[in-house]
Amino acid sequence: MHACVRRRSFWSLFLAPALASSLVACASIPHQRYALDRIEFEGNEVLDDGELEDHIASQETPRFLGLFPGVLDDYQVFDRYVLERDVERIERYYRSKGYYRARAHAARVSRDGRHVKVQIVIDEGPPVLVRRVDVHGLEASPPELRAKAARLVRRGMRLERPFEEERMHALEEKLVRLLGAHGYAFAEVKSGADVDLPKGLAAVGFWIEPGRLARLGSIRIEGLGKIPEGPVARALDLTPGEPYSLERLEAARQAVLDLGVFSSVTIEPDLSPQAAQAAVVPLRVKVEVTKLRSVRLGGGVELDSLKADVHLTGGWEDRNFLGGFRSFLIEAVPGVVLYPTRLPTLEAPRRLLPQGRLRSEFRQPGFIEARTTGVLRAQGSIYPLLLSNDLPDDAPVLGYRELRGSAGLERAFGPLNTSLAHTVQQNTPFTYVGALDPDLVPVLVSYPELALALELTDKPVKPHEGISLRNSLQAAGVGGDARDVKVATDFRTYVPLGRKLTLATRASVGLLFPFNYGETVEPVALTGNPGTSRQEWVRDSELMSLRGLFAGGPGSNRGYAQREIGPHGIVPFYAPGVTSSGLDAECATLTAGTPSTCDLPLGGFTLWEASLELRFPIAGAFSGAVFTDAADVAPGQVQFRFGRPHLSAGLGFRYDTPVGPIRLDVGYRIPHLQAPAAPDEGTPQTTFGAPLAVSFGIGEAF
Repeated sequence: MHACVRRRSFWSLFLAPALASSLVACASIPHQRYALDRIEFEGNEVLDDGELEDHIASQETPRFLGLFPGVLDDYQVFDRYVLERDVERIERYYRSKGYYRARAHAARVSRDGRHVKVQIVIDEGPPVLVRRVDVHGLEASPPELRAKAARLVRRGMRLERPFEEERMHALEEKLVRLLGAHGYAFAEVKSGADVDLPKGLAAVGFWIEPGRLARLGSIRIEGLGKIPEGPVARALDLTPGEPYSLERLEAARQAVLDLGVFSSVTIEPDLSPQAAQAAVVPLRVKVEVTKLRSVRLGGGVELDSLKADVHLTGGWEDRNFLGGFRSFLIEAVPGVVLYPTRLPTLEAPRRLLPQGRLRSEFRQPGFIEARTTGVLRAQGSIYPLLLSNDLPDDAPVLGYRELRGSAGLERAFGPLNTSLAHTVQQNTPFTYVGALDPDLVPVLVSYPELALALELTDKPVKPHEGISLRNSLQAAGVGGDARDVKVATDFRTYVPLGRKLTLATRASVGLLFPFNYGETVEPVALTGNPGTSRQEWVRDSELMSLRGLFAGGPGSNRGYAQREIGPHGIVPFYAPGVTSSGLDAECATLTAGTPSTCDLPLGGFTLWEASLELRFPIAGAFSGAVFTDAADVAPGQVQFRFGRPHLSAGLGFRYDTPVGPIRLDVGYRIPHLQAPAAPDEGTPQTTFGAPLAVSFGIGEAF
């Protein structure tokens, strides 16, 4: 079906109101030409369709929403002469990948009116394999450098693997960078290969001229305009006369970018013959100043099985606050929770629960030393604490007013970002609806935190390849009401399965070691230990709600609602004034399926999560994902219960926007792969009677 062809059909009548504005931009096929609807490849096993499409000139006509060609985009015209050259391009590309005997031909061109489908058949043939790799020219270099060069070449040109010209030439650049990191600024590398086509073998060689060890020369900074040079020179932290190091130059460039006032920074070493003769490398640092002040406005919607909220975002930032490249940010996020609206019932809201966040941040670059940034943060927020969508109508709706402040240092060491900060936060409870438990009091938590983040991905947003490792260590008890140690580790990988497919994985572990709370989680009775007073019980439960480990929800296990995985039981402050024994007796008389406060998440001390997600494009800004999530939260310390996987699988859709992907995920809890029947596990909610969880929001799950 072609949406812009002048014919009437059921679908065109049905979609006319929704697509009226888009159809105005319908394109038409040029006179006496044919639209290229589809290109199909047959016989290609080594290279996928997407990679081949990137190396030919013929392109398929884009389809709006993946269905309608010629809407918003022009038709791609079929040209048989271009197709003939594309066949040659495919063969050349195969040769660059080591398949010298590959042959391609356009086997079939099918026409349907003025629309064409092309089929290209490929015979890949056997590859030419790498039999030998040699490195010449480093005989007089330090042994450490020779060993690194040998390892680099062995990893790049593996024996008995197909010989790839692109990989060989890429190794030239990598060897130059390796030598530059060791002070050889004027190194030259050439490569070549002897190919024995009848035997299908290749011998590869690299010839290196390292040149002399170099030192830095004069440093000139350009493009500052009215910006003072002093803070930039301090961030560069480079001194004329010091040994040349490409790694030092890259770290200096990143440090200047981290000042936040430049949109681009380049460091250009002078590698002219005159500089090579003197073995001195002058530097030219070119910067482009970004806007020093900016205003941000936006909004968002979040909808899942626990709540629906609508919020706005507004912020102002000055990247040269009081001069010296100090940065000051203030941001407000006002919003409301539509209570009790949630998925899947979408019940009309009976109350609007105000929520919001106001935060500010001050950053002082070059604090203590050139590459360290001092950071001050302050935040005030108000939010409802919604633990279940299955509470009785007379249950209170609890909320918190939170004040948080922190002071710390940040320092980058290449791709490793480190942060050391001390945070103090106070949470004051209140109720939106109902009475506040008289035993529920404000809580003060004070803790230093060491955070490490190693980012080795190709892109910060929607990565396609690489790894990410993050770790956080908190030690509460420097003042405040809670004393504990909390560790969280998160490891992610992104593996490209072709040009357009990404296999993303995530594994997380959390450990909590409390010293003055947590006694009611691993219980003798679900209502707490027998000798515990109600006031102590409430305090213990409140600290667990703020510091405990929880799993489930859009950024965790998508087959469950937020906080739905792990120990469940009685949270006493949802029944104000009721004693431990009274609430226990009341819970014992309840029948299954009755809304109650007896089956609420308590939090735990040991968490593990794992996710596997295949991300694929659909059309334009639309993409999809198939995922599997598993997680568990245990009531014991260092208690990894892999026998309770809480396994869920599902399907998600994303639409890219300037503020991040809009995401819809549907997770299904796989029967018999959840958790053994246990009184402390809780009963997960259903969607339309099925073991499903649905979430809608902005941002990737990981």
